Amino acid sequence: MILAFETATNICSVSFQNNEGEVFEKRTERKGSHSELLFIYVRELMNEHQFKMADLDAVLVSTGPGSYTGLRIAASAIKGMFFGLDVDIYAGNTLAGFAQAVGEGKVHAVINARRKHLYHQQFSFKNEQLKTVLDSQILELVEIEELLKPGEKIIGTGIDRLDKKRLGELTIIDSGEITSKSLITLFESPTKGDFFEKTTAEELESNYLTSSQVNNTSV
Repeated sequence: MILAFETATNICSVSFQNNEGEVFEKRTERKGSHSELLFIYVRELMNEHQFKMADLDAVLVSTGPGSYTGLRIAASAIKGMFFGLDVDIYAGNTLAGFAQAVGEGKVHAVINARRKHLYHQQFSFKNEQLKTVLDSQILELVEIEELLKPGEKIIGTGIDRLDKKRLGELTIIDSGEITSKSLITLFESPTKGDFFEKTTAEELESNYLTSSQVNNTSV
Protein backbone atom coordinates (compact mmCIF):
# COMPACT_ATOMS: atom_id res chain seq x y z
CA MET A 1 0.00 0.00 0.00
CA ILE A 2 1.19 3.48 -0.89
CA LEU A 3 0.28 6.99 0.31
CA ALA A 4 1.33 9.95 -1.88
CA PHE A 5 1.37 13.71 -1.28
CA GLU A 6 1.47 16.57 -3.83
CA THR A 7 1.48 20.08 -2.28
CA ALA A 8 4.10 22.02 -4.28
CA THR A 9 1.56 24.43 -5.80
CA ASN A 10 -1.96 25.62 -4.96
CA ILE A 11 -3.04 22.04 -5.54
CA CYS A 12 -3.30 19.86 -2.43
CA SER A 13 -3.59 16.18 -3.36
CA VAL A 14 -3.32 13.00 -1.29
CA SER A 15 -3.64 9.55 -2.92
CA PHE A 16 -3.83 6.02 -1.55
CA GLN A 17 -3.10 2.81 -3.45
CA ASN A 18 -4.44 -0.40 -1.91
CA ASN A 19 -3.05 -3.93 -2.20
CA GLU A 20 -5.14 -4.53 -5.33
CA GLY A 21 -3.50 -1.58 -7.10
CA GLU A 22 -6.59 0.64 -6.97
CA VAL A 23 -5.84 4.35 -6.41
CA PHE A 24 -8.09 6.78 -4.56
CA GLU A 25 -7.50 10.53 -4.31
CA LYS A 26 -8.57 13.56 -2.29
CA ARG A 27 -7.76 16.81 -4.08
CA THR A 28 -8.42 20.55 -4.23
CA GLU A 29 -7.00 23.54 -6.10
CA ARG A 30 -8.11 26.00 -3.44
CA LYS A 31 -5.31 28.41 -2.56
CA GLY A 32 -4.01 28.29 0.99
CA SER A 33 -5.86 25.07 1.82
CA HIS A 34 -2.89 22.78 2.48
CA SER A 35 -2.61 23.19 6.26
CA GLU A 36 -6.37 22.85 6.66
CA LEU A 37 -7.09 19.94 4.32
CA LEU A 38 -4.00 17.71 4.18
CA PHE A 39 -4.66 15.97 7.51
CA ILE A 40 -8.39 15.81 6.76
CA TYR A 41 -7.68 14.05 3.45
CA VAL A 42 -5.38 11.54 5.16
CA ARG A 43 -7.96 10.76 7.84
CA GLU A 44 -10.72 10.37 5.25
CA LEU A 45 -8.64 7.95 3.19
CA MET A 46 -7.71 5.95 6.30
CA ASN A 47 -11.34 5.70 7.38
CA GLU A 48 -12.70 4.88 3.94
CA HIS A 49 -10.11 2.21 3.17
CA GLN A 50 -9.42 0.89 6.66
CA PHE A 51 -5.64 1.15 6.86
CA LYS A 52 -3.20 2.40 9.48
CA MET A 53 0.05 4.31 8.92
CA ALA A 54 2.10 1.28 9.93
CA ASP A 55 0.36 -0.80 7.22
CA LEU A 56 1.89 1.26 4.41
CA ASP A 57 4.69 -0.12 2.26
CA ALA A 58 5.79 3.33 1.05
CA VAL A 59 5.05 7.04 1.41
CA LEU A 60 5.76 9.30 -1.58
CA VAL A 61 6.05 13.06 -1.24
CA SER A 62 6.64 15.71 -3.86
CA THR A 63 9.56 17.72 -2.47
CA GLY A 64 10.14 20.42 -5.05
CA PRO A 65 10.81 22.68 -6.63
CA GLY A 66 7.73 24.67 -5.79
CA SER A 67 6.01 26.75 -3.13
CA TYR A 68 8.04 26.95 0.07
CA THR A 69 4.87 26.97 2.16
CA GLY A 70 3.24 24.00 0.43
CA LEU A 71 6.41 21.91 0.51
CA ARG A 72 7.06 22.74 4.16
CA ILE A 73 3.52 21.77 5.18
CA ALA A 74 3.79 18.34 3.57
CA ALA A 75 7.26 17.70 5.01
CA SER A 76 6.17 18.74 8.49
CA ALA A 77 3.05 16.58 8.27
CA ILE A 78 5.03 13.51 7.26
CA LYS A 79 7.59 14.10 10.02
CA GLY A 80 4.74 14.11 12.52
CA MET A 81 2.70 11.24 11.13
CA PHE A 82 5.54 8.82 10.49
CA PHE A 83 8.06 9.65 13.20
CA GLY A 84 9.28 6.38 14.71
CA LEU A 85 7.37 4.15 12.25
CA ASP A 86 9.12 1.59 10.07
CA VAL A 87 7.71 2.90 6.78
CA ASP A 88 9.81 3.67 3.70
CA ILE A 89 9.59 7.32 2.68
CA TYR A 90 10.59 8.58 -0.77
CA ALA A 91 11.21 12.21 -1.76
CA GLY A 92 10.10 12.77 -5.35
CA ASN A 93 10.86 15.34 -8.04
CA THR A 94 7.75 17.54 -8.31
CA LEU A 95 8.21 18.43 -11.98
CA ALA A 96 8.74 14.78 -12.91
CA GLY A 97 5.45 13.97 -11.22
CA PHE A 98 3.77 16.61 -13.38
CA ALA A 99 5.34 15.24 -16.56
CA GLN A 100 4.42 11.65 -15.72
CA ALA A 101 0.75 12.56 -16.11
CA VAL A 102 1.17 13.82 -19.67
CA GLY A 103 2.14 10.73 -21.64
CA GLU A 104 4.15 10.27 -24.82
CA GLY A 105 6.29 13.06 -26.24
CA LYS A 106 8.51 15.95 -25.16
CA VAL A 107 7.13 17.60 -22.03
CA HIS A 108 7.91 20.91 -20.33
CA ALA A 109 6.89 21.04 -16.66
CA VAL A 110 6.73 24.48 -15.03
CA ILE A 111 5.76 26.06 -11.72
CA ASN A 112 5.11 29.74 -11.12
CA ALA A 113 8.01 31.54 -9.42
CA ARG A 114 8.74 35.10 -8.37
CA ARG A 115 9.41 38.06 -10.65
CA LYS A 116 9.78 37.09 -14.32
CA HIS A 117 10.67 33.47 -13.67
CA LEU A 118 9.27 29.95 -13.64
CA TYR A 119 10.69 26.71 -12.33
CA HIS A 120 11.27 24.62 -15.45
CA GLN A 121 12.32 21.12 -16.39
CA GLN A 122 12.08 19.27 -19.69
CA PHE A 123 11.39 15.57 -20.06
CA SER A 124 10.93 12.94 -22.75
CA PHE A 125 8.25 10.29 -22.29
CA LYS A 126 8.68 7.27 -24.56
CA ASN A 127 7.67 3.63 -24.25
CA GLU A 128 6.05 4.40 -20.88
CA GLN A 129 9.37 5.65 -19.48
CA LEU A 130 10.05 9.20 -18.34
CA LYS A 131 13.55 10.55 -18.88
CA THR A 132 15.16 13.91 -18.09
CA VAL A 133 16.13 16.17 -20.99
CA LEU A 134 17.04 19.26 -18.94
CA ASP A 135 17.56 19.58 -15.18
CA SER A 136 15.18 21.75 -13.18
CA GLN A 137 16.08 25.43 -12.88
CA ILE A 138 14.54 28.82 -12.28
CA LEU A 139 14.55 30.45 -15.71
CA GLU A 140 13.32 33.77 -17.03
CA LEU A 141 10.14 33.60 -19.10
CA VAL A 142 12.01 34.50 -22.30
CA GLU A 143 14.54 31.72 -21.68
CA ILE A 144 11.76 29.16 -21.35
CA GLU A 145 10.02 30.46 -24.46
CA GLU A 146 13.19 29.83 -26.45
CA LEU A 147 13.12 26.18 -25.36
CA LEU A 148 9.54 25.56 -26.49
CA LYS A 149 9.22 23.75 -29.82
CA PRO A 150 6.08 23.20 -31.92
CA GLY A 151 4.29 19.96 -31.10
CA GLU A 152 5.69 19.67 -27.57
CA LYS A 153 3.55 19.61 -24.41
CA ILE A 154 3.53 21.78 -21.32
CA ILE A 155 2.00 21.26 -17.87
CA GLY A 156 2.12 23.19 -14.62
CA THR A 157 1.34 26.59 -13.14
CA GLY A 158 2.26 30.01 -14.49
CA ILE A 159 1.86 28.86 -18.09
CA ASP A 160 -0.34 31.88 -18.85
CA ARG A 161 2.67 34.15 -18.25
CA LEU A 162 4.40 32.77 -21.35
CA ASP A 163 4.08 34.17 -24.87
CA LYS A 164 0.63 33.30 -26.25
CA LYS A 165 1.87 32.85 -29.81
CA ARG A 166 4.53 30.37 -28.71
CA LEU A 167 2.01 28.52 -26.54
CA GLY A 168 -0.31 28.21 -29.52
CA GLU A 169 2.18 25.78 -31.05
CA LEU A 170 2.14 23.49 -27.99
CA THR A 171 -0.35 21.18 -26.33
CA ILE A 172 -1.26 22.71 -22.96
CA ILE A 173 -2.18 20.13 -20.33
CA ASP A 174 -4.88 21.22 -17.88
CA SER A 175 -3.94 21.74 -14.24
CA GLY A 176 -6.47 19.04 -13.40
CA GLU A 177 -3.79 16.53 -14.41
CA ILE A 178 -1.50 17.69 -11.59
CA THR A 179 -2.09 15.04 -8.97
CA SER A 180 -0.38 12.85 -6.40
CA LYS A 181 -1.63 9.84 -8.38
CA SER A 182 1.15 10.54 -10.88
CA LEU A 183 3.75 10.08 -8.15
CA ILE A 184 2.47 6.54 -7.64
CA THR A 185 2.60 5.80 -11.37
CA LEU A 186 6.11 7.23 -11.59
CA PHE A 187 7.23 5.26 -8.53
CA GLU A 188 6.11 2.04 -10.19
CA SER A 189 7.89 2.83 -13.48
CA PRO A 190 11.30 1.48 -14.60
CA THR A 191 12.90 4.92 -14.18
CA LYS A 192 11.74 5.60 -10.60
CA GLY A 193 15.35 5.64 -9.40
CA ASP A 194 15.98 8.80 -11.41
CA PHE A 195 13.25 10.75 -9.63
CA PHE A 196 12.93 9.41 -6.08
CA GLU A 197 15.34 9.38 -3.18
CA LYS A 198 14.71 7.15 -0.18
CA THR A 199 14.75 9.02 3.12
CA THR A 200 13.19 8.97 6.59
CA ALA A 201 10.60 11.08 8.36
CA GLU A 202 13.36 12.61 10.46
CA GLU A 203 15.61 13.44 7.49
CA LEU A 204 12.98 14.52 4.95
CA GLU A 205 13.79 17.91 3.38
CA SER A 206 12.25 19.95 0.58
CA ASN A 207 14.09 21.03 -2.57
CA TYR A 208 12.94 24.62 -3.10
CA LEU A 209 15.05 27.10 -5.04
CA THR A 210 15.55 30.58 -3.63
CA SER A 211 15.86 33.86 -5.50
CA SER A 212 19.61 33.85 -4.88
CA GLN A 213 19.81 30.67 -6.95
CA VAL A 214 18.11 32.11 -10.02
CA ASN A 215 19.84 30.94 -13.22
CA ASN A 216 22.58 29.46 -11.08
CA THR A 217 21.33 26.19 -9.62
CA SER A 218 19.71 22.96 -10.75
CA VAL A 219 18.20 20.28 -8.54
